[in-house]
Amino acid sequence: MTDALKAPPPTAPAPTPTGGGLGLAAVLALGTFAVGTDAFVTAGFLPATASALHVSTSAAGQSVSLFAACYALASPLLAVATARVPRRALLVGALVLLAAANALTALAPTYPALLAGRLLAALGAAAFTPTAGASAAALVRPERRGRALAVVIGGLTAATALGVPLGRVAAVGLGWRAALGAVAALTALCALAVRLALPPLPGTEPVPLRARLAALRRPGVLAVLPLTVLGMAACYVPYAYSVPVLAAVGVAGRTAVVVALVLYGAGAVAGNLLAGRFADRRGPVRVLTAGYAVMAAAFAVLAGLAAGPVRAGAAVVGALAFLWGASSWCQTPPQQLRLLVAAPEQGALLVSLNASGIYLGIGAGSVLGGVALPFGAAAVFGLAAVLALAAGALLRATAAGRRERAASGRAASGRYGPTST
Repeated sequence: MTDALKAPPPTAPAPTPTGGGLGLAAVLALGTFAVGTDAFVTAGFLPATASALHVSTSAAGQSVSLFAACYALASPLLAVATARVPRRALLVGALVLLAAANALTALAPTYPALLAGRLLAALGAAAFTPTAGASAAALVRPERRGRALAVVIGGLTAATALGVPLGRVAAVGLGWRAALGAVAALTALCALAVRLALPPLPGTEPVPLRARLAALRRPGVLAVLPLTVLGMAACYVPYAYSVPVLAAVGVAGRTAVVVALVLYGAGAVAGNLLAGRFADRRGPVRVLTAGYAVMAAAFAVLAGLAAGPVRAGAAVVGALAFLWGASSWCQTPPQQLRLLVAAPEQGALLVSLNASGIYLGIGAGSVLGGVALPFGAAAVFGLAAVLALAAGALLRATAAGRRERAASGRAASGRYGPTST
């Protein structure tokens, strides 16, 4: 979910890149892990939050929607507004804001106060993550930029896999308020580490928002970005409410829920890595087609289990959770590859717009899941299956077929690898 694969020309001399930049990238990865954990951890304790604030679980889940929508809208605006701010100051300030927002959320006495905390957290995340990626690339020699970006993005991948399980464990052992307090403390420590480890980096010349959005007029881009929104909405319809919907398919007890969520996370990591590899070899359209088919099938089976009297064994539900995670997060690498093929000269900008599409999808899915939740887990999983099928249909209607697959393979050769939002 980085806003840049390469930094714009600096307005002041930057430090000479060195091999030690990978160590600094690891420090920034701690920050992206904190940001990602903040984004995903709340789904692990939505029922407890809803009970404490006297709202429904679906209403509490709208805090996920608010975070995602604010991130998606704020990311391009903040990139323009903060372009000239020195990078270290911006990174530290974003993490401090994120820590304060989590503290506010942890102490929230009312539902509106909780939403205010999530809005501020989204602003901090939207300012930190793209800047961290660009800064990591600027701190290393050109031949190591891909590795540096992979290190920074790795923090988000880890958070994807561990966020909800960590939230569930922390909520059970500490309570949801203490869990958010722990995230706030982690974020504050990351801010201190970035301040101490990162050298001064200058700001950049801002790219006007109009120029950023001009890429949306490219036909190839218009065929890709709506699919990102729809595909992420499909997988987030049940994800935002994973604890109650898993309970409906027989995942009862604290340990069982955590195990299922860990399997989801393992699937997310595996799906992300394998999708990047096979998108290079077989083309992104084939990878996405398979991913949406698996997603729809997994959700359809889960809907059947939630609706019927028959309870599947733990191994079956665990396998379905793994496929759920894998099919959800196999989307990003091939979608980014399709964008790079559509407009290679605007690659960094298009990856940024795809990140906004991901978060718009997360927000839309959370809203739709909240609407379906009162009708039961079967309705939630069923809606997700329908959206996954719709994503597959949209892909087949808009993909350029063999020519796109062939061009994607040629463009990807030697310069593309798995990434994460």
